[in-house]
Amino acid sequence: MPPTSDRSTGAPPGRPPVVDLATWQAARDELLVREKAHTREGDAIAAARRRLPMVEFDGTVEVVGTDGPVPFLDLFQGRDELVVYKHMWYDGAPHQGQCEGCTTTAWHMRDAVYLHARGVSFAVLTTGPWDEVAAYVRFMGYAQPWYSVRDVAEPVGGDMGHVACFLRDGGRTFLTYSTTGRGNEPVNGSLGLLDMTPYGRREGWEENPEGWPEAPDAGSPVGGHGAPICWYWRTDADGVATWGPTGRPVPQWTRPGATPVETLGRHDDPH
Repeated sequence: MPPTSDRSTGAPPGRPPVVDLATWQAARDELLVREKAHTREGDAIAAARRRLPMVEFDGTVEVVGTDGPVPFLDLFQGRDELVVYKHMWYDGAPHQGQCEGCTTTAWHMRDAVYLHARGVSFAVLTTGPWDEVAAYVRFMGYAQPWYSVRDVAEPVGGDMGHVACFLRDGGRTFLTYSTTGRGNEPVNGSLGLLDMTPYGRREGWEENPEGWPEAPDAGSPVGGHGAPICWYWRTDADGVATWGPTGRPVPQWTRPGATPVETLGRHDDPH
């Protein structure tokens, strides 16, 4: 059956116009020109990134993981390259009180096998005390190695919320690259896929056609009533967008074993 509605015949709001395949293909081909230019510019930026200078530092500085204090060199696991995600940390917070952006980013790197195949190791660093970090990692089910870099100076420690790349030459270690903010997005593959969908990420900053679904509202002191929030922000046990001790990142906290109505990870909670 041919389509019965388009923009000119009262198509429902929040939907792309309905056209025939040839018209769609022409619009798709026009966009492809821009996409290819974007890809080529990305390739050029990556080439420039590979030509950045690097900073040598002491790779024997100790970080704390499941085996206790180990030299940073151990994070390379014998490989020459290392990528780390620096996860922000709030001391004493329950598990669901940790950074929502870091939570979703780390969740996407559950398996680094293809990095390993290219001679690259992966680890997560954070400034939290190891006893708190270890409990959090166990609860969340993270598979990648985590380390506390509490009181460790840059470039191993320092500001969190970054992706950083390191190079090893025997016993020498070098910082080659670091990024933050939206520079972290390559770790989170869901964002790129959402960008391909008709509704996108549904984040408040996006430019969308008139009538498109809006981002969820935040009825919280952080956002204020009616303020748009990011799609990966938190809801309470009733699914209401919120912040604070009752809020949690929904995809992780609805998995089996993550009780939706309890405040998990309190110091007086053995679990």
